[in-house]
Amino acid sequence: MADKIKLTIAVTGLNNTDNPGPGIPVIRGIRDSELIDARIIGLAYENLEPGIYMNDMVDKTYMMPYPSMGMETYMTRLLQIHHEDPIDLIIPNLDAELHTFIKAQKILDVNGIKTYLPSLAQLEERNKGNLVTYGQKYDIKVPKSISITSYNEIRRIEDEFSYPVLVKGKFYDAYVAHNPDQVMAAFNKVSAQWGLPIIIQEFVKGTEVNVVALGDGEGNTVAAVPMRKQYITDKGKAWSGVTLGDEVLLKITHRLIKQSKWKGGMELEIIRTDKNEYYLIEINPRIPAWVYLSVGAGQNIPEALTLLALGKNVEPMTDYEVGKMFIRYSYDLIGNLSDFEKISIQGKL
Repeated sequence: MADKIKLTIAVTGLNNTDNPGPGIPVIRGIRDSELIDARIIGLAYENLEPGIYMNDMVDKTYMMPYPSMGMETYMTRLLQIHHEDPIDLIIPNLDAELHTFIKAQKILDVNGIKTYLPSLAQLEERNKGNLVTYGQKYDIKVPKSISITSYNEIRRIEDEFSYPVLVKGKFYDAYVAHNPDQVMAAFNKVSAQWGLPIIIQEFVKGTEVNVVALGDGEGNTVAAVPMRKQYITDKGKAWSGVTLGDEVLLKITHRLIKQSKWKGGMELEIIRTDKNEYYLIEINPRIPAWVYLSVGAGQNIPEALTLLALGKNVEPMTDYEVGKMFIRYSYDLIGNLSDFEKISIQGKL
């Protein structure tokens, strides 16, 4: 077998809690690769992100400012890390980071740091607030939705929707609301965390099914694995799921990637109704936290994304094991207070 490709890969999204980030599952996929020998640098935003202390997953971790601090502050810190510890590839795994990374593409290129991300236009057209237009453009059913920015607009909901409705943040979080008081409570909670606007979306009754996929930017689907959530937490996160042999889901995925020429990882969140209608409720523009299920089912999406970022030819993966299941579990990770002190004081571990 040929020698493995040696790389230093920086990965974000190390918050492996009950609201998990995709970072650790992405790293697991890369660690499983027979083609890649990776040294993993974790980029963390909070000093209690569990991935920081998972020494079998992350070789070294650096603290980062939040993207909301501005691109200049963010990139100054990133290039400081790169100067100290050269990075070959960065895989950002959080929605709130992507705008910064895409806008900084030229800076990253000049400094020899590779990424594999959608364009700014691709990112913005699938925003939750643009979903109705997106559905019309790509001929897929989507629930009715509106964006609101103030309490006064909550009164519009009764004129345009029937309760219940979904109240969603522009990046994360979704709450079902059955009356105006619940809308207001959700509005306060989501806006305090993620800012405005807030998305009000028609509630479509059915089974939530999801697809993790990878597009090559030329309209080709490199990988796609559909899944049905088996157990959902109070935060709406899948705690268990099983792969599906749903040809309609796969056709929808292939068509969207072909028409939009999506580049990078993505997750489609879809409601399948009792009448077997499929409603697209959200597109997450990056690899989801359940991606390791795709690895277990036979499609190593983190590995494929890494190879594509290096300019390697990756043959589309079409086979995967139906009925493969994942179950998350809690685990007490034992560490030393001295490590917590180092990451908190020195900004690296």
